[in-house]
Amino acid sequence: MLAKYTITGLAASALLASVAFAQTPSTATGDRPSTAATTSTTTPSSFQGNWRASKMAGLNVYNDSNESIGSINDMLMDKSGNIKGVVIGVGGFLGVGEHLVAVPFEKVRFVNEPVAYTGASNTGAKPSTTGSSTTTGAATSSTSSSKPNPWYPDHAVYSATKDELKAMPEFKYSTE
Repeated sequence: MLAKYTITGLAASALLASVAFAQTPSTATGDRPSTAATTSTTTPSSFQGNWRASKMAGLNVYNDSNESIGSINDMLMDKSGNIKGVVIGVGGFLGVGEHLVAVPFEKVRFVNEPVAYTGASNTGAKPSTTGSSTTTGAATSSTSSSKPNPWYPDHAVYSATKDELKAMPEFKYSTE
């Protein structure tokens, strides 16, 4: 009877050992690509200078006179991934009563620097670059001399007035 338990115990140990060996990663270099080849194409630095598409929706659009004319609602691309058009929402309040127009992507210019506001209360001088700074612990930040975000532009520029955009045919998403 003792021999039966011993043989069963040895068989179970061998079975568990084979499962443990199957889970151990192999160190052979022939079955997977080299680390240098994999990391050279997927390092974060290889994507520097590219913008996040998710941040483009909602981006403010101004005309050449720095007047706000709408915001980007969507970007239209072809099947190969090239952006062909920009859908701009004009007018309305919180999306209600908004007039959507599609314009060619080539006609929209993206700008990293903030818009230079010139209003009635401003005498035409550019905003101060010193700004007000707030200190929280050891970190100090300046409100008007902020560094542009490398993952999306500050705003877009399209050469038209708000009335000209409202006069354009409305863009409708097809249901096909």
